[in-house]
Amino acid sequence: MKRSIRYRLFASISLLIGFFVLCAWMLNTFYLGSFYRAQKTTFLMNTATEINQLYKGSSEDINQELESLERNSGVNILIEDGSLSIKYATTPRFQQGPRRKADVLLILSPQQASALQQNGSFLITTRDAFLDTDFLNLVFVLNNQDYLILSTPLLAIQQNAAIANQFFLYTGLLTLIIGLLLAFLFSRSFTRPILELNDITQRMTSLDFSKKYQGKNADEIGDLGQNINSLSDQLYKSITELQEANQVLKEDIEKERRIDEMRKEFVSSVSHELKTPIALIQGYAEGLKVNIMEDEENKNFYCDVIMDEAGKMNKLVRDLLDLSHIESGQFRLEKDVFDLSALIDRIMAKFDPVFKQKDVHLEVEKDNRLLVYADRIRSEQVLVNYLNNAVNHLDEARLLKITVTRCTQKAHISVFNSGNPIPEDALDKLFTSFYKVDKARTRSYGGTGLGLSVVRAIQELDGNALGVFNRENGVEFWFELDQMQELPSDETDD
Repeated sequence: MKRSIRYRLFASISLLIGFFVLCAWMLNTFYLGSFYRAQKTTFLMNTATEINQLYKGSSEDINQELESLERNSGVNILIEDGSLSIKYATTPRFQQGPRRKADVLLILSPQQASALQQNGSFLITTRDAFLDTDFLNLVFVLNNQDYLILSTPLLAIQQNAAIANQFFLYTGLLTLIIGLLLAFLFSRSFTRPILELNDITQRMTSLDFSKKYQGKNADEIGDLGQNINSLSDQLYKSITELQEANQVLKEDIEKERRIDEMRKEFVSSVSHELKTPIALIQGYAEGLKVNIMEDEENKNFYCDVIMDEAGKMNKLVRDLLDLSHIESGQFRLEKDVFDLSALIDRIMAKFDPVFKQKDVHLEVEKDNRLLVYADRIRSEQVLVNYLNNAVNHLDEARLLKITVTRCTQKAHISVFNSGNPIPEDALDKLFTSFYKVDKARTRSYGGTGLGLSVVRAIQELDGNALGVFNRENGVEFWFELDQMQELPSDETDD
């Protein structure tokens, strides 16, 4: 079973406190009596030495001092001369004949008496039958060879030891309870930063580096917390860089895959686009060579077909070169400030014969002067592509509308033609290379499916938006150019 460090620390401190309390109680129980008796013995010796210094042979001279010692220390004092006659006694009973048996000197054995004479003092325990009490007695030979007997009841020693043991039992239990409470608080306080560091490291294993150690401990735990914070920051930085590198690698792989698919699709599309004109040119050229048609009219027809198909091939190649040049990243736009309104007027003039031939109802909404910052030639190419596409998809209404509006820092140019709407699933694919909504119709007017791809590439290179959407009774293509503030007329090339 897993135990937390907080639990183990609390249990260890609690057991340690309990061990010391138990040891102290046992020492108090088994050794306090002996220690108390030894202290009493030392006290009796010190008292005897003090009396010996004061005593000059007559107790009356030190009677007041003796009474003070008796009252303050609780010691019975008995002084006898060499013939065991009492010269001073704490209680009168020592002077009564029948009770003289309590006199310690009367019960000393010859060996004990000899030890007394040799050492000058002797310690003996006696029992007073009259009081039914055991006494600790010190027999001391004074300077004038009188005998000093100091007695203290052993019952007082035992009672004091018992009281001390009982008091220590209560204080020990109180100490144990307080110690357990302090141990709990200490273990919780001590382990809190450790548990916090554990939580941080667990989060790090899940790649969550948001949580940091906030402790201010100026110790090893504080150093560990700061090291983990530093490690977290470094891991976050390294993993972030690896993730970014991995994402770039995935994008590169995906890009390579798309390029490979586009390359295959491109080769297939180019092959398909070139197959028909090449076959037509080859067939009609062979017909001319063998003179299948002898009349001039048919020969001219054959030549016209060959020239038309060659023109379509030429347009395809030029669009491919433009698209490749722009998408290669080596192409740069030649941007300058010019009047967009004037550019539109010139393009409309170029398209005027076409509009008349196809009976186009043209509407143009624009300002007389609108300055833009763009590549003039490529902007014209974008607008011409939109116009060609619109003219080729007009319906019976024959409406073609060009609208130029001012937006915030942008000029918005839209080309609307009346006609059938584009299928919704095809709108996002119109600017893809070789994509054609109606392949048969596109083939009929010589479309290659690259014009709108060239438009997209130019706008992306210029950093401006473009798009298409269906409107009521028609389709609208649009693109944007950077708008400029009005400049003096001599600073712009109209």
